[in-house]
Amino acid sequence: MPLLQALRDFLEANRAQFTHTVHSNAFTAREVASAEHLPAREVAKTVVVHGDTGYCMFVVPANKQVDFREVRAALGFSSVRMATEHELGLLFPDCELGAMPPVGDLYGLHVYLDSSLAEQDRIAFNGGSHRDEIHMTTAEYRRLVQPSVVSLVQMEAAHGW
Repeated sequence: MPLLQALRDFLEANRAQFTHTVHSNAFTAREVASAEHLPAREVAKTVVVHGDTGYCMFVVPANKQVDFREVRAALGFSSVRMATEHELGLLFPDCELGAMPPVGDLYGLHVYLDSSLAEQDRIAFNGGSHRDEIHMTTAEYRRLVQPSVVSLVQMEAAHGW
């Protein structure tokens, strides 16, 4: 599947400054970081969750994991859970499973950007497939997506990457 046309249209309509790269299949954000030769802290992974207000997107660095206790406290949710693969297929029918771009406007979802990723100069994220990557400044991403910036993650995952 090539770069998601709706994403390209959105970026171009908003005169976004971005680059598009294609790499070998990478199914995790850490694999994307390796394929793109980027530090994992600059590669965004999109985690779709269902909370008190419905579905939303969490955008976190590849080297971090969502801390659901932190999320409940920061967002005031009484409950929150990750979306199932079935739900992801229904929410993102034009994307490969797990390769949805963190652009809520395309799917009517609110986006929460982790504060540690918001501090990075650059961000890279999936373009709808496991091969397409979008690169831009984090400031540009924030201008386009207008995410809420909150603390969403726990300490680095223990994989040592």
